[in-house]
Amino acid sequence: MTSSANQIVWSQELIDKYNINGPRYTSYPTALALHNKFPLSTMEQTLASAPDELSLYIHLPFCIKLCYYCGCNKVITRHQHKADIYLDYLAKEMAMYKALLGKRKFESVHMGGGTPTFLSETQLSRLMDLLHEHFEFTNDAEWSIEIDPRSCSDDKLRHLRKLGFDRVSYGVQDFDTKVQIAINRVQDTDMIKHQIALSKELGFRSINLDLIYGLPYQRPETFAASIDQVIELNPDRVSLFSYAHLPSRFAGQRKIDESSLPTAPIKLELLQLGITKFTAAGYQFIGMDHFAKTDDTLAQAQQRGELQRNFQGYTTSGQDALLGIGASSISQIDGVLWQNVKELPSYYKAIDSGTLPIVKGFELNGDDKLRAALISQVICHFDLDIQAFANDWNMEDFWTYFADAKRKLAPFVEDGLVELDDNSLKVTTLGRLWVRSICACFDAYLDDAATAPRYSKVV
Repeated sequence: MTSSANQIVWSQELIDKYNINGPRYTSYPTALALHNKFPLSTMEQTLASAPDELSLYIHLPFCIKLCYYCGCNKVITRHQHKADIYLDYLAKEMAMYKALLGKRKFESVHMGGGTPTFLSETQLSRLMDLLHEHFEFTNDAEWSIEIDPRSCSDDKLRHLRKLGFDRVSYGVQDFDTKVQIAINRVQDTDMIKHQIALSKELGFRSINLDLIYGLPYQRPETFAASIDQVIELNPDRVSLFSYAHLPSRFAGQRKIDESSLPTAPIKLELLQLGITKFTAAGYQFIGMDHFAKTDDTLAQAQQRGELQRNFQGYTTSGQDALLGIGASSISQIDGVLWQNVKELPSYYKAIDSGTLPIVKGFELNGDDKLRAALISQVICHFDLDIQAFANDWNMEDFWTYFADAKRKLAPFVEDGLVELDDNSLKVTTLGRLWVRSICACFDAYLDDAATAPRYSKVV
């Protein structure tokens, strides 16, 4: 399903009304629902009956420099040997999971952080050896990695390709030098262009570029120039993330001068530029913050109605079959979520004691699973066949069950963001900007007063 940017009405009235704080719904319930009374036996039972094929996420937390905007779990250091110690513990965690996974295989692997390319070529080779020593992989498994262009030489990029990586994601954020200085992430444009050209030459089958809108000193004219440069580079996918300024949660953001941040109307104009320019350049607006060429697997999955969403965002696999390893990583398998401890000393201590470093988790009940399936369908495909959904979930009457959600949806219907009848729920082209708010109508855990400040604005 494609969308047309020129049909979107950029209404300040709608912005004021619906631009609330809300979850991104990379899971339902969100990670805030995880609790520390989660029994490890639940995780073990889940893995014992897990699907034959899973997805794998590996968290590599190290960065040489702090990017002020970043809300990820990271460790700022220039000491390369710290990664060697971390790999020692990843190996031990892998060995613990190996005993629980049996003959299960991984169909996709994603390395994030932090900065995965903080690792040297030798360390990357060791990590790959450890993975193949402990786990099994399908013959056509996808291998993807996030790249900071500042820490990836030509030789390292060639090495990644030789190791079997076939998908890369570059953190660009913005090409404007003033913005880069303000966020402490200065990177030469020619270097980025060279690396992307080399990635294509080396045969990586998918290249993604990350941009962020809402950063300090961004203005429509400068951000338009950054978007044009991305389009010229012709990546397969583009992620256009909204900057969430939450200095009370992320200490690095306190280094950003709040007066330099674009106002809400300007920030929305930046998003409008992105949607308009990328769709005009032939990219499919996947939804929320992703664009993909129409022949990319992500776009094709959406066209077939098979797009999914997990803790890495939109995906073609792994929605409820994702194992995470490393500090702070989150797993989600068969309706059970669990998360590792975030701090490295605690992560190491747990593994030294002979236990998996799981600090909290959550097991979905029947209502949770039903709502998770509904929210995933709406946020990935923007429509819901109500009768088919009710039949799949053995519901006697959909709208009796979701009477509270129907009440909450009423203003969205009135404003043309949602079309609703007994047979279908459809998010209109205009409503796609507010799909997070629309999904929130079905969220049984969302308490505006208690949880809203912990989420970012939906646009």
